Amino acid sequence: MSYDLSQLGWDQTCTSAFRRFDRADSIPGRVLRADRGVSTVLTADGVTRAALGGGVLLDAARDPVGLPCAGDWVVLRRWPDRRITLELVLPRRTVLIRRTADKDASGQVLAANMDTVAVVEPIHPEPDEARVERLLALAFESGAEPLLVLTKADTSLDPGAIARQLAAVAPGVPVLPISVRLGTGVDELRRYVAPGRTCALLGRSGAGKSTLANALAGATVMPVQAIRDADGKGRHTTAYRNLVPVPGGGAVLDTPGIRGVGLLDTGSGLDRAFADVTGLAARCRFDDCRHEAEPGCAVQTALADGTLAPRRLASWRKLRREIEIESGRRSVRLARARQAR
Repeated sequence: MSYDLSQLGWDQTCTSAFRRFDRADSIPGRVLRADRGVSTVLTADGVTRAALGGGVLLDAARDPVGLPCAGDWVVLRRWPDRRITLELVLPRRTVLIRRTADKDASGQVLAANMDTVAVVEPIHPEPDEARVERLLALAFESGAEPLLVLTKADTSLDPGAIARQLAAVAPGVPVLPISVRLGTGVDELRRYVAPGRTCALLGRSGAGKSTLANALAGATVMPVQAIRDADGKGRHTTAYRNLVPVPGGGAVLDTPGIRGVGLLDTGSGLDRAFADVTGLAARCRFDDCRHEAEPGCAVQTALADGTLAPRRLASWRKLRREIEIESGRRSVRLARARQAR
């Protein structure tokens, strides 16, 4: 069965990147799922399994971020003995990377080449504003368009009020309450999964990401499990990252539920996620203002008149400190790498 890759986002940029690898034994494809040493890839000829080629393994040994991930556009090679290997990961337009929890604090790719990152947060039992802020910083950092999706809207008497409340911690980001059970908001979400576009779902276990993926695909493509009534939490139903083509074009990228998200050390995503705070900081009298007791501090003025919530400022400071620590770790890693070379 043939498949039109343009429905998944293959465009002129992809064609140009593939051109120098275009030969009789090579074909392009998009990774649906990546396992250890092998990937499931959708090509124009259908779905195939491909072992990782030596060049990919060598690159990954230097930097694990180079390993194929769901959403990647890749180059496959067909061998005379009917083997198929994945030889190259084409340049990523956007990439969702979180910091791992190991001592080296290296990066882990969660998704690639998505147009939208939907931060999925359940309304029941209560949205966690700090988690939303952290995930939005990660979404902004990816280079894709962030979106805040509030699931289980049918559990609230006034989901619109909760959406307006969370809009304060998501400046400039569309906020979309959704109830898959009632079918409300699903059609609005479909606009982000139009032909040629990919929407990645990011959130904790039990947030309803797999349920959203199934609703968008119009079939049960991802398993779902019941959640506990007491705290609204569920087990990790999705244990891997999975790209799901949607009928009519487009794709949704489901990711495993994540308990904690470490930010990398660039900070640009944090600045955009906290545009209200950084905008105030830019208006302070002194460039090196610590926003504590300095004269002419626009941040303290906003706190005093209620324009800025104290919790919001505390969250920004916490994440900034985390990035500063990671930046220090990265400098040490680079210095050690230079000494080793």
